[in-house]
Amino acid sequence: MGDASGSDSKVDFGAPAVLQKWPSLGNQRRPDREPYQVSEGTLDACILAFMEKPSSSRHLYEIHTTAQPPLVTEILSPEHIAELARLREFL
Repeated sequence: MGDASGSDSKVDFGAPAVLQKWPSLGNQRRPDREPYQVSEGTLDACILAFMEKPSSSRHLYEIHTTAQPPLVTEILSPEHIAELARLREFL
């Protein structure tokens, strides 16, 4: 039933995605506000845009995309995005 080639773990970096930023106060997320769209494009483009942000503010960002179990969830946290960026050449 499973695909022996391992293609089940491939990530479609061409999938549509949106990079969003949480409004902040004192470099902390404002839980009383909703995140807003910073850029829209492919998952790859959104990851690259995220990685261009200063590391001190990356915790304010997240990527919304179509879930691709088991590696990609619908909303990617900053830690998850950084991990995908590191693993990108292997996926």
